[in-house]
Amino acid sequence: MALPRTTLEQWVVLQTVIEQGSFAQAATALNRSQSSVSYALSGLQERLGLPLLEITGRKALLTEQGRALLAQASPLISAFLQLEHRAAGLRGGVRTELSLVVDSVFPKDRLFRALKAFQQQFPDTQVHLTEILRGESIEQLNERSADLYITTLAPENAIHGRFLLDVDFVPVAKSDHPLFQLPAPLSAEDLARFPLISVADRRSQRTENRATGQAANWTFTTVAAAMEAISVGVGYGWLPLGSIEKVLESGVLSRLMLAARTVRQTALYMVTDKESQNFDQTIGALSQCILAECEVLP
Repeated sequence: MALPRTTLEQWVVLQTVIEQGSFAQAATALNRSQSSVSYALSGLQERLGLPLLEITGRKALLTEQGRALLAQASPLISAFLQLEHRAAGLRGGVRTELSLVVDSVFPKDRLFRALKAFQQQFPDTQVHLTEILRGESIEQLNERSADLYITTLAPENAIHGRFLLDVDFVPVAKSDHPLFQLPAPLSAEDLARFPLISVADRRSQRTENRATGQAANWTFTTVAAAMEAISVGVGYGWLPLGSIEKVLESGVLSRLMLAARTVRQTALYMVTDKESQNFDQTIGALSQCILAECEVLP
């Protein structure tokens, strides 16, 4: 395979001359002498065998051939500079990939804002996101071998545990559901006559069924599926308030008035099973973005 006849440096000099408008200004921008800029461009045109520039007054302009070739070279220059930037990041300990495991009830708007903020700091780091169901054990989480987790597990069950927020679950049903025809506030006996729609959490489901004697229980693996089931009138359920605010505003769903408490809270924590010496700057930056979105002071 033949080596290139031209160098990246020569193309960068050409691009700078066009951006600056003259050899002198390009020399200043590149911190080089004007003669070295002229030499680089002469060598480039000689090796290509094409005139790339024409001088009009004191201004350097591209020829037709120069415009066509520089347009093709510009993305290569950008890619090479990005490559060097990434190499500098790797040299400084920036990770190329991170894995993040997130409980499905964690507010999506906060999650995506945190990821966007992290991307702005580390554009070359890929984040692999996995959503999990509530109630996974620490053993199940460890099997996933993630760098960072947002889970319902308390800090004492993992290293580097940090409280993030409480997710408020509220009881809702389709606005024309028969439950709204009963006198409020509703009792446990009133609720037990209708199917309970749940987002998967085996531990809480077993407790809830024993406590209420629920006639039927429909379990879904995502908040979206549970919300859709409730929206068509299958039953009632407890859903995270942050995920259903727009549906409540639209009038499709309405909150139920209960004799017992009308809000249940699930605490979410950010945890990692990494040793402290492996808690590098990339993981630290992602965790700070998440903490900032949850308004938790560092």
